[in-house]
Amino acid sequence: MIPVNEPLLKGNEKKYLNECIDTGWISSEGAFIQRFEQGMANYTGRKYAVSVTNGTAALEMAIVALGIGLGDEVIMPSFTIISCGQAVVKAGATPVLIDSDYYNFNMQVEEIEAKITPKTKAIMVVHIYGLPVDMNPILQLAKKYDLKIIEDAAEMHGQTYNGKMCGSFGDISIFSFYPNKHITTGEGGMVLMDDEKLYEKCKSLRNLGFSADSHKRFIHEELGWNLRMTNLQAALGVAQLEKIDEFVEKKRWIGEMYQELLEDIEVINLPIKQKSFAENIYWVFAITLEDNYKKDARQMMQELGAKGIGTRPFFYPMHQQPIFNKMGLFIDEVYPNATKLYERGFYIPSGLALTEQQIREVSNIMHEVI
Repeated sequence: MIPVNEPLLKGNEKKYLNECIDTGWISSEGAFIQRFEQGMANYTGRKYAVSVTNGTAALEMAIVALGIGLGDEVIMPSFTIISCGQAVVKAGATPVLIDSDYYNFNMQVEEIEAKITPKTKAIMVVHIYGLPVDMNPILQLAKKYDLKIIEDAAEMHGQTYNGKMCGSFGDISIFSFYPNKHITTGEGGMVLMDDEKLYEKCKSLRNLGFSADSHKRFIHEELGWNLRMTNLQAALGVAQLEKIDEFVEKKRWIGEMYQELLEDIEVINLPIKQKSFAENIYWVFAITLEDNYKKDARQMMQELGAKGIGTRPFFYPMHQQPIFNKMGLFIDEVYPNATKLYERGFYIPSGLALTEQQIREVSNIMHEVI
């Protein structure tokens, strides 16, 4: 089996983990926490960063930190992972959905303004699969209507928009460090911001609402979570961040190889190589099937799996999620591109550990199955 993803752990990961063990700093205290946070802040051009347990936790904390709650609306794409909608709903707010472009997978920016109401408090931007969302129009809308921007850059480690790092555009931005991301800590996430008050708020929320005043340590003015990343995870993150430029180069090499090897298959759409504002980073190599091709994504994935090729389906749209429909959300709402992307889309092996031989094997079997 060629897995859909396998992380690359060939830097200082063992060295830094051994340092944690040798010194006894294995919990959420320890030097690697600050090193990782400062490293990510510096890399993305942000003033502050707060590490957390995972990307979902980062989103949920971001929503609460911005004061978004009951009666508020957050505009977001239908085509994304459930973590995005879940974070809004758990805070008591209402997700307002936007369809996505079928070929670059990102939310249709031109549809956002029509969905803005007096209840709108934020736009959640989610960069999907490899290309960033076109940010300039969104930044203009946020300024015009006094809205917050929550930037989900979970899949965009090392990507830029007009030369500026993804993760630097939101009032609050988040990353995930799950093993399929360019930088992994096993499980982990981070929130980044430039506002000091928001930074202090997130630090408190991450740590059960503890006060920064040590004399009031066990006196709580608000409820938070225990979302603390461990020093062990941060040690992995520091080692991974040291290799980020190499990882980005490797991902683009994988993408370019697939583009060349698969371009003769007429019944599939390959990822867009670049937009005017960004070159594809190929977080995953995402494929959609042409309408006239008789098989759907599920059939293709099953046949590829039988021949030893790992795949993953595209996101199931927010407006079709059973749990949200049971809550009375998105009833009779239609977002055709989001629906079609799930039905016709899947991605093939593209992890950082992938070899040229494996890429060619995937290509051969793709041709055979199609």
